[in-house]
Amino acid sequence: MSSASSSLLSLVSLIFVIGSLFTFVSKNVLLGGWTADTLQISPLRWVSATAVSVLVTSYGHTRRSLSTSGALLALLVGFCLTLAHVSFLTSLLVFFLSSSKATKFKQDIKKRFEADFKEGGQRNWLQVLCNGGMATELSLLYLLDVGSADLPVDFRHHYRASWLGMGILGALACCNGDTWASELGSVLSKEEPILITTLRRVPRGTNGGVSVPGLVASTAGGMIIGFAYLMGVYSSAPSIEMANAPDQWKVVIIGGLAGLLGSIIDSLLGATVQFSGKDKKTGKIVEVAREGVVKISGRMILDNHSVNLVSSILTALITPKIALAMGM
Repeated sequence: MSSASSSLLSLVSLIFVIGSLFTFVSKNVLLGGWTADTLQISPLRWVSATAVSVLVTSYGHTRRSLSTSGALLALLVGFCLTLAHVSFLTSLLVFFLSSSKATKFKQDIKKRFEADFKEGGQRNWLQVLCNGGMATELSLLYLLDVGSADLPVDFRHHYRASWLGMGILGALACCNGDTWASELGSVLSKEEPILITTLRRVPRGTNGGVSVPGLVASTAGGMIIGFAYLMGVYSSAPSIEMANAPDQWKVVIIGGLAGLLGSIIDSLLGATVQFSGKDKKTGKIVEVAREGVVKISGRMILDNHSVNLVSSILTALITPKIALAMGM
């Protein structure tokens, strides 16, 4: 990591902190007046959201999990989710940490069949946008509609807050489940994966290929996001709200189902609208049709980032329906 990029991140982080605090003071003192009755976001919450996003992105940049551009965009993603709900923060943190660990798992094996393999799995701004874009948009809608409120999942008393919360859970569980499936399933499976559309064996690394270890990993990846969401609810939701809300442990199951569903959607898209081919010279799987590449599946319509984004959007829209069906 160059000193120039590190200095740039430090400078932007400083500007971000100053701008965040100035915005809060301007909004509540100069424009609205500082009174307990009208204050919707507490000073502690605003400062915490600012500090947490800076610390986490700096850590990710230092550990080479985020590129400089990825860290800069992650500042905004982390700030929005932390400001809206503590559960959004805990889910995002677990997604970032667990997916980074999964990406670095058995890298020497992944090098053999991934043409676009990157040492350390460093995420740039585009990957951050495609993985966190839907969750960020829903968190902004949460702030506009509900405010900064740590509410449990309760569709009967807080329908909109619960819908948006489950949408964010679904988006993050989808991305984490898909990451776990592709990064762990591809190296833990003893057999070649099966193409989800034709059920024929395909080489490891083929888009749309699924395996039993991969599907189990996607479910586990979603469940850990659900558990993180649950811990956020237990640690921050008011006791009076918890007393009237349904059993919150179901959130873990919902997260697991969202992780599995997101991975399946991603595989279906990968097998149909994302090209996979085998380079004759290197033997690695590539996503661009060119001379010397033998087609395996799919058409060159979407790339991997686009597939991740579409999958997270669809899963985020379906997950609230799953939560409703489970009596939340």
